[in-house]
This record gives sequence, C-alpha cells and structure tokens, in this order.
Amino acid sequence: MKRAWAVLLAAVALHAAPLVIKVRQGSATLELPLEQYVAAVLAGESAVFRSDEAMKAMAVGVRTYAIRNRGRHAAEGFDFCSSTHCQRVDLHAVTPRLESVAAATQGELLWFGGKLAMAYYTADCGGHTEDAGSLWAGSGAPYLKGVEDVWCTRAGAPAWQWSADPLAVAAALRRAQLQAPPAVERIDVAQRTSTGRAHILILNGGGESVRISASTFRFAMGRELGWNTVRSERYDVLAANGHLFFQGSGAGHGVGLCQRGADEMGAAGRSYRDILAYYFPGTAVGVTGRGLAWQRLAGESIALLTTQPGQDASVLGLAERQLREAARRTGLAPPAGVEIRVYPDIETFRNATGEPGWVAARTQGRRIELQPATLLRSRGALEKTMWHEVFHVLLEAQAVAGLPVWFREGLAEYLERPVAGAAASIPTDEELRQTSDAARARRAYAEAAAAVAALVRRYGEPGVLAWLRTGLPAEVRTAGGPPL
Repeated sequence: MKRAWAVLLAAVALHAAPLVIKVRQGSATLELPLEQYVAAVLAGESAVFRSDEAMKAMAVGVRTYAIRNRGRHAAEGFDFCSSTHCQRVDLHAVTPRLESVAAATQGELLWFGGKLAMAYYTADCGGHTEDAGSLWAGSGAPYLKGVEDVWCTRAGAPAWQWSADPLAVAAALRRAQLQAPPAVERIDVAQRTSTGRAHILILNGGGESVRISASTFRFAMGRELGWNTVRSERYDVLAANGHLFFQGSGAGHGVGLCQRGADEMGAAGRSYRDILAYYFPGTAVGVTGRGLAWQRLAGESIALLTTQPGQDASVLGLAERQLREAARRTGLAPPAGVEIRVYPDIETFRNATGEPGWVAARTQGRRIELQPATLLRSRGALEKTMWHEVFHVLLEAQAVAGLPVWFREGLAEYLERPVAGAAASIPTDEELRQTSDAARARRAYAEAAAAVAALVRRYGEPGVLAWLRTGLPAEVRTAGGPPL
C-alpha cells in the first residue's frame, strides 16, 4: 500500500475556500474566485443579452466549462487565457446585474450521467446547432447533437459577407504556421457537415492544392485578419475579379448553446433551465453530480446513497457503528438526518465536489461525500476516512458559529487518533483550505491536531469539547494563538 493513500485527507466543505481560477490577462496572472470569474466572462461573452434567464443559462455554462476545463493552460502556469480561445474575460465591464445573475445560479453546474457536461456555446448557430463530433474528433456526446433552432432565426437570420485578397489569405495562413499555396486563388468546400457547414476545404493557387479543416481556416483568419472576417463555417465561397467572396450566416462554431437563440427564448419567458435543456438535451442542472441512478439505503440514523448498493451496503453498517462509538467517546448526541453519498468513480467525485483526487471525502453539515468505497478499502483507507468524517458530522452538529478552522479540523483529527507530539505552530486557514499541495495539507492537519492535543493536556478533553457550544475562551483566541 502506498503511503500517500494511507494518509488521504478528508477535506471539510464547510471550511473550504472558494474555488480560485487563475486567468492570464496580458502579462499578469489574476486569481479570481469562481463566481467573480463567471461574472467577468458574462461581461466578456454576453453582456448585450436582454434576458436575465438567458444570462443565467450562460452563467451555468460558463461555470461548468471553467470547472471541467480548469488547468487548460497549466503548463504555462495558469488555468485560462482571457480571450475567446478559452472564455473572454472583461473585468472592467462587470456590472451589478452580472454579479446578481452569477449569484442567482451560484454553484450550479450542468451534468450528464453524473459527470460534468462539456458546455460549449456559440454566438449564432444560424438556425441549426452543430454535432460536436462532426467538427472535433472524439468530442461527440448525446447532449451535443445538433438541434434545429427556431429561436435563433425568430427575428431573422443576419447574413455576412467578406471579400478577401488571395495574397493576404495565404500570408495569414503562413503567419499561423499553416501550409498554404503562394496565393489562395480559389477555395473549394470538399466536405460539409450534416447541417451544411463547411468541414474540409481545398485551397488552390499557383498550381498547388492544400487540404485544411474549415475550423482551422476560420481561426487562422480570425487571429490574423480579425474575427469579423470568416464568422462561422456556414458559408459559400466564390472566386471572381481576383478576390475571394464569402457569403454566410451565423457566428462561431455552432456547437451547444446558441446565444442568439437563448436570448430569444429568455425574452419569450422561458427559464434558464428550459434553455439549457433545449440546447443540451438529457442534461440536468444541479450543484452535485446529476444523472446518476442513486439508490437509497436507510439505517438507524444514517441514509446511504449509492449507485452500487451491492458493494456499498457495508459502508452504512460501518458508519452507523462509528457514529455510535464517536458519540460514546465524546458524550455528544448523534444528529439525525446524516447522509452519505458514495460516488462510483474518482472523476465523478472530483466533478461533484471540486476536490482533488488525493482528498478521500468531503463533509458539509450532515452530508458526507465519499470516493468509491471499494477503492478506499483496497488502499486500507476506508475506516480512517469514515472516522474522520463521522467525527466532523458529530462536531459540526454542536458547533457555534465562528469557531476557527484549525480548531474544527484539529479536534476531528485528535478525536480520530490522539497525538502526543508538541505543537510547533497553528496552521493558517489558507494552509488548511488549499487543495493544490497534498504534503502541505498533511502538515497543516498534523499541526492543527497537535495544537488541540496541547489544549486537551492543559484544559482536559471535556473542557475542550465544551468550547464547541461556547466558543473558544479569550486566552485561546488571542492573536498569538492558544497557550501551548
């Protein structure tokens, strides 16, 4: 058994810091709390929406995209860029309306089969959204099939045109490090998708022919010549009088939520949930994994929710025994209404909780969320993990507001396994909350447990437990920390 699994931490959501998104803007990297990031993307991507309901649908999509794709630029030291390559961020354009929309859907995500959906969105689908699998290999999903969008064209279907210089087009492709003829004198659409969008292009000129995907071509033109050139893949292209003439409709790749259609739906009185269901059929909106076939097993004081009752039923018996023993050990009354959710795989657990893989479980109030029990058991970590979470449930049911994080975490750690070592320091909230460094978190938890052990030696365990209801005494609340 690897030691890393033997010391898996059970993070407590009640004390968890808001998820922070690292955004590169210019040469600076900004750290934005998730909901602030959502509002900034709404400002950058959909500030002109008339409908708050459509904006709420965008907020759920933006948030889902951010959590599912977090770390897209990890190799460069940040999560997302601030351009349309990721999601366009405009911090200076955030308004109270946008902040209110983000707050109205706080924490809500789009789910399919218990996993986060890939919440693509496009500016204008032109009347029919696109199958993701038709554009990008391996990205097909049941909820990303194209749908006929009567809302997008309800107020008409704006057309666009672009007259392009063959030499400028070829130069732009080469600047984008793409192969191109000396001059792109003619463009043939060699293949279209089922919705009529250009998929494969043949670029001809100077006796040469180059095959290229239409999406690659559009992005190259956008980056090099401006995003008002080739606005979508819904176009025909003609060559005449030494120029290329594009005539098209729509804007963007066409996959997922159509912003133009969504705004029309919202203006017509449809809710943000209606909008998301229309563009992502089969998905569900919620703060935890939706679309899972949860089955409920009831015990004396605990309910277990699982997708695999045959193999997870034993967790219910274990938790019931541990809760009774923890109550006996502390003299605290066990709370009613305790719920345990055992997730079927690590990916679903991470998506639902936002915790890293090295965190075994998370507790919020009386709900315990657990990595797959079979996995924890195989690593010898199931009983230890459950002890920690059971103590947290017991303690939080008694705790007054304002108890510091180090005391809550340290007391749970101490009760789970009393320590005798001396406390070197009191860990900060940031050290206990962070989820980027497992070793650092282990040290912080150990320091918190040692600090509580020192208090128990000085004041006795009953006295320390009594502080759950009364709060810490003044001499322990001092800026210098408790007397150790």
